Amino acid sequence: MTIQEFRDYMASGKPVVGGSDDHMMFHSLSQEALLITAQINGKYHTPDELHALLEQLWGRKVPATVGMFPPFHTDCGKNTVVADCVFINMGCKFQDQGGITIDEGALIGHNVVLATLNHDPDPDKRQSMTYAPIHIGKNVWIGANATILAGVTVGDGAIVAAGAVVTKDVAPRTIVGGVPARLLKQIP
Repeated sequence: MTIQEFRDYMASGKPVVGGSDDHMMFHSLSQEALLITAQINGKYHTPDELHALLEQLWGRKVPATVGMFPPFHTDCGKNTVVADCVFINMGCKFQDQGGITIDEGALIGHNVVLATLNHDPDPDKRQSMTYAPIHIGKNVWIGANATILAGVTVGDGAIVAAGAVVTKDVAPRTIVGGVPARLLKQIP
């Protein structure tokens, strides 16, 4: 299975059955991600060196304006798309098999978790997975230690407060916080 075939399969919404070819592709991509993130996290890199490693990790062109402060962790890497002027702060963890898209100008705070996968609730099928993409809109600010769960869209200009657990879509130009996250206020 190629990277594009993997991305296409994940975009289809079909289940990932434990032990299937798709599941084995997860393991293969995870090993590659572990290798590349060990390089990213193992020593200092100039911005140009880090950019090259991110392109290798994500398997696609990355805008030169993307910034990151390692360490950074992902268990796949090949299903993340990041636009211009995105900044990802230290300690973030992206579980991107289901797809993560981060639009222009988004700021991702320290230790943010973006998790696109869930295991099957049936104990006899626990190795199988369900998934849904995460979409972070333009000029979103996600505070430190927030968690965004599978299937969530965070609308343009929204703020996710530090420590929030976001289980539902966030409307544009709003502030959400809490566990689970709820509307705190509108942004004028």
